[in-house]
Amino acid sequence: MNGRNDTIDLNDEKITTSIEQMDNGDTKVKMTASDGSYYCRTAASSHGGWQNSHVHVNVTEFYVVQSGWIAYASLGEKQLPTIEIMKEGELVVVEPGTKHNIYMSAHSVIHTIKHGPETYSDWIASPELDQLTKSLTQEDILRRSIDKQPGVQNTQKR
Repeated sequence: MNGRNDTIDLNDEKITTSIEQMDNGDTKVKMTASDGSYYCRTAASSHGGWQNSHVHVNVTEFYVVQSGWIAYASLGEKQLPTIEIMKEGELVVVEPGTKHNIYMSAHSVIHTIKHGPETYSDWIASPELDQLTKSLTQEDILRRSIDKQPGVQNTQKR
């Protein structure tokens, strides 16, 4: 991961900005306030791909699709994965305690907003969801969505 960070003092508030090139090729522009609130614009690479599965204990996370589409994967109470296709203009709210991951299609752009205590440290890896999602290709995701097979949903959320 390559990147740079800057800190800006605005009155009594410190804002940290960063630009990062992720290992999967995504570019992230982040802004984090001293109170922990967080905003990120992510632009997918030219080939698309999965991010890393994770869970937050206290943080609520919002994903808004600006362009393209994403697949939102979550692991339910019975450890069964659900994958939803989210298109331009749609959003998903991830409540604390939900194991989740995002597949970003090529050249898609999303906005992520996190709020709650300690957004900078409330990120726990979810290898069990990675095992279920990282092997799925874009073709697998779309085929399952079109076929409406169990475990995959195509939803509209506006």
